[in-house]
Amino acid sequence: MTGLTHFDAHGQAHMVDVAGKAATRRVAVAGGRIAMLPATLALVRAGSAAKGDVLGVARIAGIQGAKKTSELVPLCHPLALTRVAVDFTLDEAASAVLCTATAETIGPTGVEMEALTAVQVALLTIYDMCKAVDRGMTIGDVRLLEKRGGKSGEWKASPRETG
Repeated sequence: MTGLTHFDAHGQAHMVDVAGKAATRRVAVAGGRIAMLPATLALVRAGSAAKGDVLGVARIAGIQGAKKTSELVPLCHPLALTRVAVDFTLDEAASAVLCTATAETIGPTGVEMEALTAVQVALLTIYDMCKAVDRGMTIGDVRLLEKRGGKSGEWKASPRETG
């Protein structure tokens, strides 16, 4: 494991210089979940929440979040994303919505932060749209599931890390 790359020799925060890195196809997949009451999940499934199609709006919000990552995370590079996909699975047994986001680019730095931001913003949007009926929802298990590309190659979360 290398040291923290966002600090210079004097301990000052800085944006990492990626100018010398090769532009390669980069892909990152992140996931997370929001647990809620069964009645809330039923509203989400039916598309009958007071504010409309919760998952449709959350998908667009997640994509927008990925695009805005460098504005939210101070030392993140602005990237030309080539693809962002946000998908949801309803987990009836756990009364939860699972979110998976995939971000892609061709460039000198990875897209892990964009995938993670997409998941967080999508889940926050679900909370926002459903909070009138369920303020006790919990967001959790947000993590990087896999990344491909660049000098470090491919990485996948181990089974213990994927919950």
